[in-house]
Amino acid sequence: MRFVTPMSVSEPVLVIGFNRPRHLRAVLDRLSELRVDHLYVALDGPRNENDAVLVAECREMVRGIDWAGNLHTNFQDRNLGCGRGVTEAITWFFDNVDRGIILEDDIVPHPTFFDFCSELLDRYENDDRVFAVSGCNLVPEEGLEDPGAAYRFAQITHVWGWATWRRSWQQHTLDLDSWYRELPLKRFWEGSGRSLPGVVFWAGNYEAIRREVVDTWDWPMNFAAMRSGQLTATSNVNLVENIGFDPSATHTTEGDAGLMPVGPARTPSSPCRCAKTGKPSVGRGDTTGMPRTSVRSTAFANLLH
Repeated sequence: MRFVTPMSVSEPVLVIGFNRPRHLRAVLDRLSELRVDHLYVALDGPRNENDAVLVAECREMVRGIDWAGNLHTNFQDRNLGCGRGVTEAITWFFDNVDRGIILEDDIVPHPTFFDFCSELLDRYENDDRVFAVSGCNLVPEEGLEDPGAAYRFAQITHVWGWATWRRSWQQHTLDLDSWYRELPLKRFWEGSGRSLPGVVFWAGNYEAIRREVVDTWDWPMNFAAMRSGQLTATSNVNLVENIGFDPSATHTTEGDAGLMPVGPARTPSSPCRCAKTGKPSVGRGDTTGMPRTSVRSTAFANLLH
């Protein structure tokens, strides 16, 4: 079974933007097709005069929203960057709500994405084994352990369309100065897909954050989940389109998103089961979101993204 298009979205939704009015318009247009009861929009400030024009256009677009039940805005006067800017936006969101859905300004979700997130936010709200919910799927069907299931549990939180609880976000920090002392070796191995290339990749990412070579927020967030040994409920059907791979992006200026085709969410009417044990709730059958194939596979890229 699949979800039907919702008549409204009761879950709080945060949209994070900066200086890309065309992309932001596409996301807001999708949200305007639904009734969003509680919409939060956070925009970073400009870096220069060129940015100032684009950021002003984004702000005016947001101020003109008349279709949301309740609109909340957080506009930064100066540029905070990808690390601090997004971190402060999500922290502001969870200062106001206990749980919610998070979209960046280049992520256009399928309408069924919202009910998928809401049902799993309900199901795992008090389950500390679960860190987040993601509608982003980069793994082809042949790479999934149980392709007929609505979702699986992955070690990595893919943040192109995701949802979580305040309890999870409170673990987030941009300070990874002592990451190698805080992360138990067994959890690092498991969180990296029990793969030496995965360990090398994530160690490189965490070191880049520690040395301030890269300014981002999502690698530190994945570190928080990895350190605590928590998993992310991830849709087996891709529920989002990433329209942000172009020269206007901060990081993804070329290439493609590598996402599977967008489709309607399957109804997760019963808890996901581990294919190995058959036990309900949090299964370990597919904890990484990658098949047991070569390092060069698309699914391995999913793990390392």
